[in-house]
Amino acid sequence: MAKSTLTATSEYTQALSTSERETPAPSAPDSGVRLNGHIFIYSLAIVLALATASECHSITHLPSLIYGAVLWGWWGCIASIIWKFGQRVPFASSFSTKTISIQIFVGLTIGVVHLLLLGSLGFTVTGWQAHTTAFSIWTSHFNINRFGIELLIYGFVFGITGIVQYQIRAQRDAMKSLELQKQLSAAHLRALQMQLEPHFLFNTLNAITTLVELGRSKEAAEMLSHLNAILKSTLQRTTPEKIPLSQELETMENYLAIEQVRFADRLRIEIKVDPGALDGLVPCFLLQPIVENAIRHGIANCENEGLVEASARRDGHTLHLRVRDSGPGLSGHSQNGHGIGLRNTRERLTHFYRDEYAMKAQPLDTGGFEVSIAIPYERN
Repeated sequence: MAKSTLTATSEYTQALSTSERETPAPSAPDSGVRLNGHIFIYSLAIVLALATASECHSITHLPSLIYGAVLWGWWGCIASIIWKFGQRVPFASSFSTKTISIQIFVGLTIGVVHLLLLGSLGFTVTGWQAHTTAFSIWTSHFNINRFGIELLIYGFVFGITGIVQYQIRAQRDAMKSLELQKQLSAAHLRALQMQLEPHFLFNTLNAITTLVELGRSKEAAEMLSHLNAILKSTLQRTTPEKIPLSQELETMENYLAIEQVRFADRLRIEIKVDPGALDGLVPCFLLQPIVENAIRHGIANCENEGLVEASARRDGHTLHLRVRDSGPGLSGHSQNGHGIGLRNTRERLTHFYRDEYAMKAQPLDTGGFEVSIAIPYERN
């Protein structure tokens, strides 16, 4: 059986043999720093208590220090309770009408208790019995202005706590949503790849079966050898990923070797690759389904020798890939999606590059069909 000619630049052959075969391992994610709300609350309460003691007399003056501790230590405890309760029961730190009504009642109660607690400090003064009554001491801080301040402080504590916890919950929900989208996207991408590989495998096994039935055992064994190389490289990847163009070309060449066994002298292949493009990353199994379409819908319909030409070049920050055949053009290709391979290729390119890619699949004026892809150049 005559062998078809495989032409490529010498630079491509040399660069392919020396190109890197391993992709770098992903780096470990940075550990996040979580804010401890209780530490922040009590630290702020201590600062405010010392500032109040200094304003009254001095931080070394025990009565002033006790007053500052009771004044702001109380609110530190209240804020800590609200923070903890809001973490366990998100409804408690929400801003619904029902919650605000409950918080107004709670704020009134807490304000009364706090004012009674501050008034009780009067019992620490020596000889208080000679100047006033116990009731007067208990109610010494009760006035409309002071009670209003208590309500304002409680409202401020509740509002700030609710806002901070709302932001934390929103950020956590956003992270969960992004993680879910990532998992769904990976599952979808894996489904696309699994749709491609069985399609290719089915066609190849059919060809091998035909060769065996015709008694062409040598060609069948050669085809199985190339199929083994393709499956080995595929099974090494547990999830869809980008691989260097050099590895993708290696997979494509194994596939073309399989097709050359089938078509013999009817298939001629030309591969032209810019050596500077070999280390660029491309989605795995990107070129094989395109070449398969070119052979299946183009070369298979040629009465004489057919040509499949593949090229890759780098132009600045863009990687250009092109596959063309000398088949009958659009009449040999499906007009809606151009088959499973090209339709899935578009979806996978959209997954990886969003709107930053271009793909054209069109007949040529000179005859044949061409698929061209432009993607961002990413160095391996």
